[in-house]
Amino acid sequence: MDTLTDSERQVLETIQQQSMLEQVQSWSAVNSGSGNLDGLALTAKMLADAFSALPGEVTLVNPEPVDRVLADGSIKTVAHGRHLLVTVRPDAPTQLLFTGHMDTVFPADHEFQKLRWLDDGVLNGPGVADMKGGIAVMLAALSAVESSANVARMGYQVLINSDEEVGSPSSAKLITALAQNKLAALTYEPALPDGTLAGARGGSGNFSIIFSGLSAHAGRNPDDGRNAVLAAADLALRLKRLSREGLSVNPAKIEGGGPNNVVPDHAILRVNFRPRTPEIVTQTEADLRRIIADIEREHEVRAHLHGSFGRPPKPIDGGAAKLFGLVKQCGTALGLSISWRSSGGVCDGNNIAACGVPVVDTMGVRGGNIHSKDEFLIVESLTERAQLSALTIMRLSEKGTL
Repeated sequence: MDTLTDSERQVLETIQQQSMLEQVQSWSAVNSGSGNLDGLALTAKMLADAFSALPGEVTLVNPEPVDRVLADGSIKTVAHGRHLLVTVRPDAPTQLLFTGHMDTVFPADHEFQKLRWLDDGVLNGPGVADMKGGIAVMLAALSAVESSANVARMGYQVLINSDEEVGSPSSAKLITALAQNKLAALTYEPALPDGTLAGARGGSGNFSIIFSGLSAHAGRNPDDGRNAVLAAADLALRLKRLSREGLSVNPAKIEGGGPNNVVPDHAILRVNFRPRTPEIVTQTEADLRRIIADIEREHEVRAHLHGSFGRPPKPIDGGAAKLFGLVKQCGTALGLSISWRSSGGVCDGNNIAACGVPVVDTMGVRGGNIHSKDEFLIVESLTERAQLSALTIMRLSEKGTL
């Protein structure tokens, strides 16, 4: 069905751009960097107030504890903000999941804090596209759908987490729990400026390897030492050689060492892996442990591995293809040309897809230059994308299946 029914048109006409724009401006004026707990708390309250307009239960969920390896090799529990959870009609036969994130990459002391107009209809500001604009689109779509004829058939949960930009470590278990028994999911990362969506995504794994060697005088008895920095550098080179089609390896940082006249007994290697398939994840985990064991033996050091593949690869399987097809069909009915392409980036859509739930994860606004002070939102896309979501949700509700 590539045309709108009268009832669909009536629902879509309730979506108003100005109210969404005002929400984006209000929310983006508050710094909510992933580590800014005060800013996240204020943002969570603002969002809870806004989402209370939906006919469901609104709660703030405490984050799971998260450990981080510090530069000295110690492991510290890191605090994160609370996550917003909305549950509407949990007993309805069709259940959907909608996700977004309230955090940005801009810390409280970052220079990028203000909103400004770049051009008529183009707004620059922290998080306007990624993804406070997307949250406004989500809320507008759900609010409109609540006036549709078949809404009683559909229940849903909304998760807006506080830690997506740092890999969702304190919300990953919650995402997995919420994904259970859902027909489909929509996530509100921004689309490209021309409206292109992200299709298949590779995965991502972040690891810290802590090396413990033995210090010695660099002049008197260097051979009595066991150089942890050298071991870390050797591991970095060996891991980089794992790079191939389907796997990118980025040894990103080595920390440790000390005075030039001391053999260093401590070092940490930070490394990121980008695998495209689950099979490559399995092989890479095995290779990583094997190579670390070789380094321990050859350099006579001890190594502790910390980290995981927190973002599984997201291929386009049969269910995802059907959901993308539905979004494309809805776009056609609205006069929009919807296309998608593979992306090297990762998001919560990776985690949802790993649960076997079809997901389209770039249902947010059209915008660009995210994660930089040049981030922008194309304002007309607020209405456009809210209508696209609302129509997709209505048709999922009506069909009750993909």
